[in-house]
Amino acid sequence: MSSPAWRAIAEAVDLPAPHPGALAVVRRLKALGYEAWLVGGGVRDRLIGRPVSDWDVASDAAPRRVADSFSKVIETGLQHGTVTVMADDEPIEVTTYRVEAGYSDGRRPDAVAFTRSLVDDLSRRDFTINALAWDPDAGLLVDPFGGRADLAARIIRCVGRAEARFGEDGLRPLRAVRFAAVLQFALDAETAAAIPATLATFERIAAERVRVELFKLLLAPGVRQGLELLRETGLLAAVLPDLAALAAVDWTATVETAAACPTQLSPRLAALLWRCPGDLDAALRALKCANDERREVLHLLGQRTVPTGTDAEVRAAVAQIGRDAWPAWLALAEALERAGQLTGVGAFATRVVALGALDGPLVARDLALDGRAVAGILNEPPSRRIGRVLDGLLARVWAEPTGNTVAQLTAWVPEVAAALDGAPAPEAANR
Repeated sequence: MSSPAWRAIAEAVDLPAPHPGALAVVRRLKALGYEAWLVGGGVRDRLIGRPVSDWDVASDAAPRRVADSFSKVIETGLQHGTVTVMADDEPIEVTTYRVEAGYSDGRRPDAVAFTRSLVDDLSRRDFTINALAWDPDAGLLVDPFGGRADLAARIIRCVGRAEARFGEDGLRPLRAVRFAAVLQFALDAETAAAIPATLATFERIAAERVRVELFKLLLAPGVRQGLELLRETGLLAAVLPDLAALAAVDWTATVETAAACPTQLSPRLAALLWRCPGDLDAALRALKCANDERREVLHLLGQRTVPTGTDAEVRAAVAQIGRDAWPAWLALAEALERAGQLTGVGAFATRVVALGALDGPLVARDLALDGRAVAGILNEPPSRRIGRVLDGLLARVWAEPTGNTVAQLTAWVPEVAAALDGAPAPEAANR
């Protein structure tokens, strides 16, 4: 049998050991007479000293042979060559060397064929920095496409022709931009130039997959760079068309605002959408945001002015924002102020602290009387009217926080109820 092709290009490396579970999987397969390598992102991150979130293994062992070689496995994609091995409670994906052909849906290969060649397997991967294989026991690295040099040069470059790689999986252009933002690397010129020509394939990708990559980009250290690349490559118009329309008018301020927010999804996404025209709820739904994510962003976007009126109005505004959302809203508002899109934030925050507004009664459930007590005082059954009385009491407490006592609220209940008789129902406070 001829020597494997990887032997001619393998180079010695001295790297810290991988996760014990990943090492155990590699050693087990090698003990059974197979090749086994750590591959992909884990190797990339180990080479540049980043924390490794997960390890993947590639082997010439057939999928069924892999599954039969370990006691705890999940046959996640056996027909495509992937088995998840549970090693030290860590999921390690083991994939049989394979080559792929045809990508009619712009996502998955139409055909998969297993191979005995590590180099052939690496050739199907997206970017050179991910087309790496490491044998931690032998201290060998196989890098047939110059991934290590691209890491040193801080470049994201496709394996082979960029247009072909992007035509295979339409998500890869967004992944390229996301990697650039996360690693703070540049896009190789050919890789960047191929993106506009392959947007039609990108637009066929499920919104759920796009959402994952976009949100990783928004939380990346190089979020400014990532957003600029989205616009320059045309991806922005495909992902958030309303935002792309704004880009020609106020893009720099939008990017700076998002980047100035803390590394949290809701304020950064709200910063992007702050000045967007159109139906923002529909835009978030189109991104397939989780309901909680969508509600958080829309809530942050709901308080668009900074109150400068009475103490009661300040407390009412804080109540509208909410205690839980206050840190995210304040971070967003401060970023907007720095970008010249909002004013008076610092003075407002100072008043909130001076008034102790976050510690005082903000919503109806903070009152010393509950709905049952109010109903008893009025000798009425529980009803929506009782809720309106609670809202009226809360408005009085915003003006006079010391009035939040059982005695004072009890005295106010008849007055508030009388004022409501015949009046339209006010907008209820957040209970």
